[in-house]
Amino acid sequence: MQRTALVTGGNRGIGLEVCRQLSMRGLRVILTARDAGLGEAAAKDLSTAGLDVRFAELDVASDVSAARCSAQLISAGIDVDVLVNNAGVYKPGTVLAAPGEAFEESWDVHVRGTLRTSRAFVPAMIDRGYGRVVNVSSGYGSFGEGLDGPAAYSVTKAALNALTLKLAQEVDGRRVKVNAVCPGWVRTRMGGEEAELSVQEGADSVVWLATLPSNGPHGGLFRKRRRVPW
Repeated sequence: MQRTALVTGGNRGIGLEVCRQLSMRGLRVILTARDAGLGEAAAKDLSTAGLDVRFAELDVASDVSAARCSAQLISAGIDVDVLVNNAGVYKPGTVLAAPGEAFEESWDVHVRGTLRTSRAFVPAMIDRGYGRVVNVSSGYGSFGEGLDGPAAYSVTKAALNALTLKLAQEVDGRRVKVNAVCPGWVRTRMGGEEAELSVQEGADSVVWLATLPSNGPHGGLFRKRRRVPW
């Protein structure tokens, strides 16, 4: 049985590589992005290379967009078995100095965006008895690692971690696995050219969690396939 994965923010960086790797593992992939032009171009590049990837427009910061995307997939008879919440923003600044918009946008993408997609797709996973949810987080959102990042990013990634744990508790025993992942410091537009990991290496743990067997971990935060503290 072919599974279908939906990846948010899939038009570049880690998201694009996750789409590539999941498709190479035999999954049908729905590559989503808020910019239709960029998303369609990225999906076309992968499909031209022989991979089963198609585009769907999705702005996770919009209730209307999330509802529209879900309705379009349902209309097309497409069930989402794997949800990778990868879309993110990185706003610099401290608690006292960062503009309010930095916190608002970060909250709307990292937390409310993940809540939107989870509510759109996880109930059907529960009904079908299979699902994998991977929330792309960061060590900057880990209390155990000191929340050592820009304020808006750290605070909202910490909230994303809390949302991950609460969702995992809610679906426990329903054959749906929910985890968060820190890809590490990756050479993307966000991570910069000096980062230690390639996008292929950064995507590895995301893909691992997205394709977990039935006895795989649940309700944790992972980096390089190892559990790290919340």
